[in-house]
Amino acid sequence: MEMELTVLHWIYVVFIALIIGFMVKRRDTTLICIIGIFLLALVATGSLASSISGIFNSFIFAITELMSTILIISIIVAMSTVLTKSGINDVMIAPFAKFIKNPTLAFWVIGIVMMVISWFFWPSPAVALLGAVLLPVALRAGLPALGVAMAMNLFGHGIALSGDFIIQAAPKLTGDAASIPVGDVIAASIPLVITMGVVTTLSAFILLKRDMRLGRIKADNEGFVQDQTMSENLLTLGQKKFFAVFIPFAFLLDVVALSILKLQGGDATALVGGTAVFILLILSLVAHKQQGLEKSTAYLIQGFQFGFKVFGPVIPIAAFFYLGDSGFNQIIGDYLPKTSLGIVNDLGAALAASVPLTKEIAAVTLTGIGAITGLDGSGFSGISLAGSVAKLFGTAIGGGTATLTALGQITAIWVGGGTLIPWALIPAAAICNVSPFELARRNLLPVTIGLGVTTIVAMFLI
Repeated sequence: MEMELTVLHWIYVVFIALIIGFMVKRRDTTLICIIGIFLLALVATGSLASSISGIFNSFIFAITELMSTILIISIIVAMSTVLTKSGINDVMIAPFAKFIKNPTLAFWVIGIVMMVISWFFWPSPAVALLGAVLLPVALRAGLPALGVAMAMNLFGHGIALSGDFIIQAAPKLTGDAASIPVGDVIAASIPLVITMGVVTTLSAFILLKRDMRLGRIKADNEGFVQDQTMSENLLTLGQKKFFAVFIPFAFLLDVVALSILKLQGGDATALVGGTAVFILLILSLVAHKQQGLEKSTAYLIQGFQFGFKVFGPVIPIAAFFYLGDSGFNQIIGDYLPKTSLGIVNDLGAALAASVPLTKEIAAVTLTGIGAITGLDGSGFSGISLAGSVAKLFGTAIGGGTATLTALGQITAIWVGGGTLIPWALIPAAAICNVSPFELARRNLLPVTIGLGVTTIVAMFLI
């Protein structure tokens, strides 16, 4: 059955194109997103008052969806601030500095460690665990903060999340939709995940090194050294050494707890965030003594100021893109066709219904569907559609269902899970204190190259 596309779908497509164009041109997208929300609401409801209210309601929806990420980033930043002020950070990173001595080692070591941790706990808590410790080491080694963010982002939210070999939430969703075993999806995804990962990370690293050599991106190590001079004589050397061991040990206990209790996603992030709060409070009381109560609050305020400063520009664009999924009914109301699965899923289904079938076209179409459904920024909402279409195409061309399913899954998660959509990659951007929009721009070409090569490889595997 062909999907019915309405004016609302085409308005959404037009504003997607405008937003991408403005981002490529390095222009702010807030106004475009707000106009897009307003027009979607106006066309759907026909009410000026409801359309104006829809803008505010969409912001509330976006903030609610992003709140856990805002909180973990704010708390980690608050904890990192007291680590820097007390001088513990210098002692803590000293052992790592012996191994990570240049930008190349920093990029690949951070990326690989991020990938391994993300396989077990998913990327958001992994970013929080790694960022506070390895970011300063990488900066001292000469890798720009943007390069650190790219490494954590591409290896974590890209390679680890798209394959999801350990937790297996993604292959379970796509496998069920395609009516094939999870094991088949994982087996088919291995060569595609490897291809996508190798091509994308190598492309990103080569482009990063080129721009560093040409002076387009400068290392932040000088600024980092200046920041470290802000440390105050609050603790003795013995106390600094104790906490330099105690803090990694506390997070290591988190890792053990995550494994034993099988905590994932939001639950894992909550455990890491709660641990960071306790560390912040303990350090504030020990370092500032009589002023510890007041200082702990001050550090939290600094963290929340940073969190909302980083997320502020992202909330309007997130609010718009959430309208492409279940957010539409919650924000504006039930105005889509009765058979609609959400605007972005409708667009993906329409694309699948409008193309002729060969194995080459099937591969390209699954990549397109994955990319379109990934635009809502979750990476997971559209992979069931990708599995369903893969089953349909595999039946029509006489095979390749598992490969097509894996291809759709990988594309959706690379685009929407946190390497191209600005609010999805905020954890890495915020920890590294870089613009999420700049990080998305830096990822765009390597990810596009990776998707192109991976699609071609999939054609031979079908």
